Amino acid sequence: MRSIFQYMAFISVFFLGFLALNYGIFYSMAFLLGFSHNATFYILMVIASISYPAAALIERTVSNNLTRVFYTAASAWMGISFYLISFLAIYGLTSFFIKIPHEKAGIIIGFLTAVVSVYSISKSSDLEIKRVEISLNGLKNDLNVVQLSDIHIGSIRNSGYMERIVHETNKLNPEMVFITGDMVDGSARLHKHTFKSINDLKAPVFFATGNHDFYEGMDEIFRVLEGINLRILRNELVECMGIQVIGVEYSYQTKNLEKSLSKIDINPEKPSVLLYHIPREVEAANDAGIELQLSGHTHAGQMIPVNLFVKIMFPYLRGLYSYKDTKLYVSQGTGTWGPPMRLGSRCEITSIHLKPAKRP
Repeated sequence: MRSIFQYMAFISVFFLGFLALNYGIFYSMAFLLGFSHNATFYILMVIASISYPAAALIERTVSNNLTRVFYTAASAWMGISFYLISFLAIYGLTSFFIKIPHEKAGIIIGFLTAVVSVYSISKSSDLEIKRVEISLNGLKNDLNVVQLSDIHIGSIRNSGYMERIVHETNKLNPEMVFITGDMVDGSARLHKHTFKSINDLKAPVFFATGNHDFYEGMDEIFRVLEGINLRILRNELVECMGIQVIGVEYSYQTKNLEKSLSKIDINPEKPSVLLYHIPREVEAANDAGIELQLSGHTHAGQMIPVNLFVKIMFPYLRGLYSYKDTKLYVSQGTGTWGPPMRLGSRCEITSIHLKPAKRP
């Protein structure tokens, strides 16, 4: 019940912000192109504003091919609107120095938005194999592992995408697979068959939950993953192939990682890998003697210019970082949330080569 209220609160706040954004876009484009603010203007603005929250609510109740098309289109409009407002802002700033006739400016902004949107949508279907090499103290032998994160199975990405991920992952011949949260999107009702291809992975699979899994509800996550060959780590440690694999589940509470790790018996003499969705509290991981933290959540901002704001909230945006004796790798995400778009980022499968650290 709590997750439903949280979801409804998120949709309500999102709608108000999206309404303001769409008003700004429609007002500005109408001004540039010389359109009047008649009834059609306001009807189109309201339809555009309610499209995503309405599609999200419909998908949560009645999901079929038609509603999925509507949801995908509404999600795409959300991304298109961000591009429109960005180009409008650029025009507003440059208009002090470069004078462009209003109608011409409106046509240019519309054209650039269309080109960037089409490119971004096409890039969202690419799966990049990101290769990383990391040394761990106490590791006896080289290990090849794969990190998946932010897959966001839901209305836009479903069983077919999951099968593609499994196929590409198996081609890398990993000895372990780590999934660092947001297996599900929360946009549609879940079905067990959607995740069956995970059973085809040729390596042990470990999963720590993310915020979208939390919003969906752990009971529902357990239901759809029942019988699936993976281990959900809920603030616990397991040893596999000489590595301590620690999974801490998502929580909205402050200092969640610090509190959770204090209750887990971690041997600092053995190599350790922490699966934690949000790329924060690396200091707590270091204090606990963890050598490698794997996270996601940021999507590397997913789209320009959103990445600029995400970077402010999450300084560890993507890639490999070091904090004292702990390394942190932040995945760009294997799927997308919201707009099925990527600009300045890629959907990635991370192939991590773990090797023994050289003794000084």
